[in-house]
Amino acid sequence: MKRLPTTVLLLFLIACQEKKSEPVVLPEAVSTVDLSHLGKTKLSEYGFFQEPLNELNPVAGAVPYALNSSLFTDYAFKKRFVKIPQGRTVEYNPDDVFDFPEGTILIKNFYYPANFNKPESDIRILETRLLINEVGVWKALPYIWNEEQTEAYLNVAGKTMPVSWKHTDGQLRNIQYVVPNMNQCKGCHLRGDKVMPIGPSARQLNGDLEFSTGKHNQLVYWQTNNLLQGMPSINAIDKLASYEDESISINDRARAWLEINCAHCHRADGPAKNSGLYLLASESDPSRLGVGKAPVAAGKGSGGLLYGIVPGNPDASILQYRIESVHPGVMMPELGRSITHDEGVALVRQWIKELK
Repeated sequence: MKRLPTTVLLLFLIACQEKKSEPVVLPEAVSTVDLSHLGKTKLSEYGFFQEPLNELNPVAGAVPYALNSSLFTDYAFKKRFVKIPQGRTVEYNPDDVFDFPEGTILIKNFYYPANFNKPESDIRILETRLLINEVGVWKALPYIWNEEQTEAYLNVAGKTMPVSWKHTDGQLRNIQYVVPNMNQCKGCHLRGDKVMPIGPSARQLNGDLEFSTGKHNQLVYWQTNNLLQGMPSINAIDKLASYEDESISINDRARAWLEINCAHCHRADGPAKNSGLYLLASESDPSRLGVGKAPVAAGKGSGGLLYGIVPGNPDASILQYRIESVHPGVMMPELGRSITHDEGVALVRQWIKELK
């Protein structure tokens, strides 16, 4: 029997991968395929971090950032950095993700502490995802870390890895963590016909973060260090709530959770625009939020329920049903999680209960 070239086999595996929406484990032979035309083979080759690599200690020019509300990814912790080409700046935008200059690289590291009550100790990094702006087009590249935690390697076909940790309640949890393949990244990052970043907007970055020079508001730090231009007074900038901050209203927290977990698709220019369900925190039309709204084409995803949101009744609400589900044909979001975000769905449940 004639053997297929490894490059053909790799493309076949990725095509199958997209149909199943689950990463496949590549044979050893395929791991030797030359991917240098896509990006650097090893994460260390970019020079983002000092050695040892797994301490994620950035070099000059790699700026840490954090979001007020972060996308849930099976409880994975994340450390984010941005590398903007020297001499270039970001133009301020009050309403959307910043328009980063060509050559910008967004760096997101996914990791798990062995004990969530000791988040800085015994850390295992699983993957680093890069978004690289090349000639105005964003390219997504996933890098998977080795067991020794000494290096991460470009892997376009995705991977499933067993992960365990002691949760904040002291209970041991086990999951099969899924690294998406390169093409699956478009499932969340597509805006219109273009791949776009999701998180770094003015509202998300309007918060404090610890830098090497101390704690600063991130937007002010960017402006002071000539990374951001055109910014108004910080007091004039909206701020997306942190859904984990219990001192904030249920409404603001739930809307923030829905924005970061759902609105990258459910917005007027997102992949789910035809649903008519728009979940940005700035959305003020109740029907576009799903209140009293019948689904367009939810199929079994509706669970036999009639409306997206039924005020006061989360159990009759399709939105609640889908964010609680882990069934592949029902759950929302479709990618990025394999388990339910217990705290997040409890928050949305309470929000719906309080709606009138």
